[in-house]
Amino acid sequence: MPIIEAHLLEGYSASDKQRLARGLTDAACMVIPATPEAVTVMIHEMPAANYMRGGQARSGAPARPDPCDTIRAYLATMEARDINTARAMLAPGFVMNFPDAPGMTTLEQLIAWAKPRYAFVKKTYDRFEALQNGPTTVVYSMGTLYGEWLDGTAFADIRFIDRFEMEGGLLTRQDVWNDMAETKANMA
Repeated sequence: MPIIEAHLLEGYSASDKQRLARGLTDAACMVIPATPEAVTVMIHEMPAANYMRGGQARSGAPARPDPCDTIRAYLATMEARDINTARAMLAPGFVMNFPDAPGMTTLEQLIAWAKPRYAFVKKTYDRFEALQNGPTTVVYSMGTLYGEWLDGTAFADIRFIDRFEMEGGLLTRQDVWNDMAETKANMA
């Protein structure tokens, strides 16, 4: 039964501390054969006045936003075609890989690639999952696509998985898998 203790400077919100406790629990369960109910996480807060590093008083860094919320926001801006806001969420060197498409590095390339494929597409989300891999945050979004083909025929319930990588709060990579081609082929 793992017991994990973390020490934080005062100032983090209750939701930030809950996210940290969930993350520590998940990390323990990934390594130790324990159920989440068997993992105890205790977070101790210290007054900033009691903390020094390098001989200087320091304050805690702000908590990072929930990466799943960041990806939800990015996907919502793309669906709304708020391209400038979406572009601001991308890191230099961002690349996206879609089925049967070369790696694209701009949102304009993505829009041009999608234009001859369908009139519009939207997503229904089943879940988001996040993990940390060194400096890279990985977020998966899963669900179904719905929309309209170019001939006006509606489509729905097409499975998809998007995998995103983020560093420093900016998206560096997006990989997309879906059953759109199979669905369209089965219509013929």
